[in-house]
Amino acid sequence: MILSIESSCDDSSIAITEIETKKLLFHKKISQELNHSKYGGVVPELAARLHATALPKILEESKIFFKDLKAIAVTNEPGLSVTLIEGVLMAKALGISLNLPLIAVNHLKGHIYSLFIEKESLFPLSALLISGGHTQIIEANSFDNMKTVAKTLDDSFGESFDKVSKMLNLGYPGGPVIEKLAKEGDENRFKFTIPLSNSPLLAFSYSGIKNQVRLQIEKIDKNNPQDIKDLCASFQKAATAHLIQKCKKYFKQNRIKDFAIVGGASQNLYVREKFLNLCNEFKINLHLAPLKYCSDNAAMIGRYAIDAFKEEKFTPLKTLKANPQSTF
Repeated sequence: MILSIESSCDDSSIAITEIETKKLLFHKKISQELNHSKYGGVVPELAARLHATALPKILEESKIFFKDLKAIAVTNEPGLSVTLIEGVLMAKALGISLNLPLIAVNHLKGHIYSLFIEKESLFPLSALLISGGHTQIIEANSFDNMKTVAKTLDDSFGESFDKVSKMLNLGYPGGPVIEKLAKEGDENRFKFTIPLSNSPLLAFSYSGIKNQVRLQIEKIDKNNPQDIKDLCASFQKAATAHLIQKCKKYFKQNRIKDFAIVGGASQNLYVREKFLNLCNEFKINLHLAPLKYCSDNAAMIGRYAIDAFKEEKFTPLKTLKANPQSTF
């Protein structure tokens, strides 16, 4: 079995995965959303302190599997430096005390592997990763051959939802609350310009649409619930249309058979519906991770680690470190 650790941002998670069967035997995650909500976003130092408390508690529950462990996997890049360090230090301590090899896992690759939890991996495929920290198209050709072919020039998709939510005093995280309010709103009431519509660039940008929303907020009645719902619906429509527009461009330029949406923001059912329609239009197979594995979790880290273990891709203790700015 492999023990995996995830602490790249504000979710403390540990999983135990059986190597041969890929079965997830143990998985627990402690979210810090309530702790950060009053600040309108993640406070790195607070997140690190909470990881230092939560991770040992979860580890205690997984001790019954220690005798069957063959490796320790941990997210070491990218993410918040102070939170990554918490997971890396725990992995090193376990590696030394249990005399087990270490597997360093790129968090972005972990999200690709959220599609394969308790399943066989499928390559090649292209994936749109959307979260609070990332918006990019990744071409995953194999376990160790992945590259980013398009990314955001500024804010990420999920980040824009958080910032709009903060401007409307709706709380953190913004994605779920905006999606909920948007269901009761008129998405055609406010007209927002889709970013980079006339640009040949295969890239994303959310700073402009965020500013458009800010200006509109100044004009509406914040005490009118319907105004807020209509604004959320109109923003969600424009933000998603931007993703659709650029992915459609990508589909036209490449022969794609299998496409996936991964990352925390891929939980948005409105986004899923729009991409299902787009993939049907291009006769592309759409792959989606179960909702419970879209946000950061150790199960996806453990699933990646299975393939890494079989390829004997181990990381020496001395060289394992947190790389907050790393991509691929």
